This record gives sequence, structure tokens and C-alpha cells, in this order.
Amino acid sequence: MSEKNAQHPRLRVWRNARLATLAPAAGGLGIYEKGTLLTDGERIVYAGSADGLPASAAQNAESFDLEGRWVTPGLIDCHTHIIHGGNRAREFEMRLEGATYEEVARAGGGIASSVKATNALSVDGLVDASIARVDTLLAEGVTTLEIKSGYGLNIEAELNMLRAARRLETVRPVRVVTSYLGAHATPIEYKGRNDDYITDVVLPGLTKAQAEGLVDAVDGFCEGIAFSTVQIARVFDAAKALGLPVKLHAEQLSNLGGAKLAASYEALSADHLEYLDEDGARAMSAAGTVAVLLPGAFYAINEKQKPPVKQLREAGAHIAIATDCNPGTSPLTSLLLTMNMAATLFGLTVEECIAGATREGARALGLLDETGSLEPGKSADFAIWDVESLAELVYRIGFNPLHARVFKGERIDR
Repeated sequence: MSEKNAQHPRLRVWRNARLATLAPAAGGLGIYEKGTLLTDGERIVYAGSADGLPASAAQNAESFDLEGRWVTPGLIDCHTHIIHGGNRAREFEMRLEGATYEEVARAGGGIASSVKATNALSVDGLVDASIARVDTLLAEGVTTLEIKSGYGLNIEAELNMLRAARRLETVRPVRVVTSYLGAHATPIEYKGRNDDYITDVVLPGLTKAQAEGLVDAVDGFCEGIAFSTVQIARVFDAAKALGLPVKLHAEQLSNLGGAKLAASYEALSADHLEYLDEDGARAMSAAGTVAVLLPGAFYAINEKQKPPVKQLREAGAHIAIATDCNPGTSPLTSLLLTMNMAATLFGLTVEECIAGATREGARALGLLDETGSLEPGKSADFAIWDVESLAELVYRIGFNPLHARVFKGERIDR
């Protein structure tokens, strides 16, 4: 082995590629029809035109011929509830048979059933229950995955969900970002006592989660069936005191001003947003709060009001998309299908969909300096696709054209 190879045992050049770098400064998708990537270990050294890479830079590097395939940043699913016990297929069947939400709840369905099934599992059990869902996303080119708690609704169960999320990084090649969602719903024993639940469970649970290194961000559900803006502000104040960023489920079923509240805390994102108004869109844009759209939930609950994409565009807000993978209102484990849904149901362009599942997803997680685009210094996370055009990633339904996934410089073939 040469001295140079001894110093760079993992210097790799990825030749003959069609690159969509998604670099913010490049504009659009940042395309190089004749492109090359150079990676050194876990990091990107060069991403751009093939003739822009000096021959000496790749000397003694391991070489991969991508044979003209398209390469994008690794996909980022920036909003999931992927760790949970059980499923709600019977509830789905009951709704198809005409049962109302109240009838389903009286039969033990709804979030209560997910809480019961989740609380019945250990950390190992939660990992085992979730791993097939995770693997399905990774098989589509996902390299970063956000995972929320929220189906425990007691301190230890919420912590176990986050412990399981952290464990996933040790058993699969994926970056996991955790969100503490203690303020997701109120358990039966606290019915009508939201403030007491926040005092007794949400806030002390957050302190313990942060002390154990389990939480990267703090989330909440601001809605008439969940928590008010005043109650969410209590949670956000605690998060800020701990130095943690915040995000919010907002304006999904009504407009309570959650998005404006999130923006006032410079939240990473506000998610769902079907009932977002113009003031909320402007506030989000001014604060740099990303709008995360979740077409899977819109589809699964047969919602009628679409998020105001035109207002978000006009306000200059950044738009990301995600699966919202959860057992009740979005049992979706395909970010590729999510892109198609975002285009078909919400009218996003191909560029917006691809950016929304890469660069803007990273922005929504506060990770844009680390991943989400193909730029020198960033993590070598990318997806290699067997497609003729990038539009195929959005256009096709039920088809996975992934050729290989690269995470931190390591190639994982399908």
C-alpha cells in the first residue's frame, strides 16, 4: 500500500454519474449531467463536474463507475412515529364498515390502543416491532430518519421509545434524529386535566430524556383535541431552557395559531398545516421555520382542505415532505410514494418534492450543515438510482428504482 493510500484507506471516486447535488447555492436541483463525487471516509471532498476534479485528487482512490446513473442526496424522512407497538388495522376496517371515531374509541381503538400496545413492549420489543418499517424506508434510499416518542404517555414509556430510537442507529446504517413528543395526547387518567399532565409527566419526562441524551428536539400537538397554544408554550419554554430546538404539529384540523407560536420560538418546523393562514405562512418564513407537509395523513383520514402551498411559496417558506409513518392516521412507509402524493394531492413540483425529501428535510431537522445536499465537507450520504430522469422518482407509484444507498461513504447495495 502506498503512503497516500495508508493515509486515505477509504478515498473513493464515484465516476460517470448524473448528479443532483441540491446545493443551496447552486439553485434548483444543482444538476451536473457529467458529474463525479470524491469521498474521503465519511465525508464528501468533491461533488460537481467530472472535468472539475483534478486527476491528482483521486490518485490511488478506489473507483466506482456509476454507468450514467442519477445520484441524489440520501433521502430524509423528517417526520415519523415509526416506533410503536401493535397496529390499527381493525380500526381501519371498522371505519370502512361505517363506524364513527367515537364508536372506534369506545371499542378500544384510536391512540389509546397504540398506547396500550406500546407500553406493553420493552426497548428490545419496540426495536423488533419497528425494524421492518425502518428497513422498508432504507430500501428506498433513506439515510436520515426522524423518530418521535408520543405513544407512551408516561415518563418511562416515553423514554423507552426514545431509547429504542437511539438503538436503531446501532443495528442499522442510518442517522436517527429523536423528537420528544410527550405533549401528543392526554392519557385517560388525565382526561380534562391537560395542565396537570404537562406538569406531572411531560416536563419531568423531558428533563429526564435530556439528561439521558435521548432527545434532539421537542415536539407537541397543538390542536383542539390535543393541547392549546398556552399549554404548548409551557413545553417550549422548558425545551428552550434545556437548550433544545422545538417543532410542532400545527393547523392540521383547525387554526389555533400554532404555526405562529412555533415561529415565535424559531422552531425548526411546523408540520401538517392544512389550516395554515397567510399570517402563519409569513411568520414561518421570517423565522426560517420549515413547513413539513404530510400527504399520507391527508390521504388516510380523507381530509378535504389542502395545505396552502401557494401561500407558502409566496411567503418564501421552505417546504419539506415526510411520511408521518404512524399506526393510525398515516400507516405509510414509503418516501417515494410520499413524493408522488405531494405532487398529485398538493400540487408540488418535481423539484419541490425531491428537495422536500432531501435538502429541506435536513433543514427541518437542523441538519443542513451535515447532510441533505452533496457538497464538500458534508456526510457522504447519497442514493444511486436506475432512472432515466429525476421525474421518475416522483411519477412512479409502487416502484422502487434504487440501485444502491451510500451512508457515510459506505455503499449498501439493494
